[in-house]
Amino acid sequence: MTTTLEQFKHDAAEKTADLRHRGVIQKAIATYDAAVARGRLRFADWQNARSHAAAIKWETINHLDRYLEQFERNVLANGGHVFWAETAEDARAHILQLARQHGVEKVVKSKSMTTEEIHLNDALEAAGIHTVETDLGEYICQIRGEPPYHIVTPVMHLTKADIARTFQEKLGTPLTDSAEELTMIARARLREEFLTADMGITGANFAIADTGMVAITENEGNARLSFSLPRVHVAVVGIEKLIPRFEDLALFWPLLSASGTGQAITAYSSLIGGPRQEREADGPREFHVILLDNGRTRLLADAEQRDALHCIRCGACLNACPIYKNIGGHAYGTTYQGPIGSVITPHLRDAEEWSHLPYASSLCGACTDVCPVRIDL
Repeated sequence: MTTTLEQFKHDAAEKTADLRHRGVIQKAIATYDAAVARGRLRFADWQNARSHAAAIKWETINHLDRYLEQFERNVLANGGHVFWAETAEDARAHILQLARQHGVEKVVKSKSMTTEEIHLNDALEAAGIHTVETDLGEYICQIRGEPPYHIVTPVMHLTKADIARTFQEKLGTPLTDSAEELTMIARARLREEFLTADMGITGANFAIADTGMVAITENEGNARLSFSLPRVHVAVVGIEKLIPRFEDLALFWPLLSASGTGQAITAYSSLIGGPRQEREADGPREFHVILLDNGRTRLLADAEQRDALHCIRCGACLNACPIYKNIGGHAYGTTYQGPIGSVITPHLRDAEEWSHLPYASSLCGACTDVCPVRIDL
């Protein structure tokens, strides 16, 4: 049986020798770098924004028990439900229980690394529940049978030609070199899924303690359709996603956009505070939040390492890392790739089995320099 270390060495060597792969990735990252550089210029003082965000996350993580309890109280006051999942198995079991309780036959999902972490799709499909990823990149990964390649950009490793061939092979559509046509193929397929789904599952970019809301940011509108059309909405949220106050979004939303894609703010920014109210025209009949631990409290207990929980999943450290640019996302063999993944994976999974990942580093410090919340990776 191949160990994770042996598999990592094999995959890293194979991808490093693949010049086409390296060319695709480095071109994609160069495009991101240019956009992110422009995004940071929109801040009057980028370094001060980073320091302010780091201070807010430090306050949150070092008083996480208090903020989690405040968040739970407010979700319940808003008419929602909260489930505390100690493990990935607990989270999967609870979602399957909700699905059985509500007679769910079809689930639509928006992009969520947390649900990737707990291998939720496999559990739903094994239970006979048709499950569809609705983010364009995640949808492509799903029909290819691959995990996401990058925290923010799931198919960074593919060209338009690669995607066109995938659609031809899996969906029977004609080859095209038009990004717009490829997008419309996926859109046509997904629209019926949205309209007939019984449950929508999302992650959350942030969970706001003083309002009991989850904040979701995206560029396609698929997350908004995923939580507003089905009758049940389930948000799977890592406990580290908390921020204390509603007004903190004024910093964190543009900070995430600038570091992730270079935008001033993403196209769709949504706040979900509970189930549909009496006078509202749409939204779920039930709203459930699953607060996921799955090893996070082990990391929280380590005073020297817990700052890694400040991460807002912008992907900036991956784009800056010379190792990631050469070996690619799949070589890491884990949900969270690159520098941040190398730090948190041994805590979230078996520490000994994944102890090689922190050595997948050049020690250049580029990841720390670009982190918007100043994690000393």
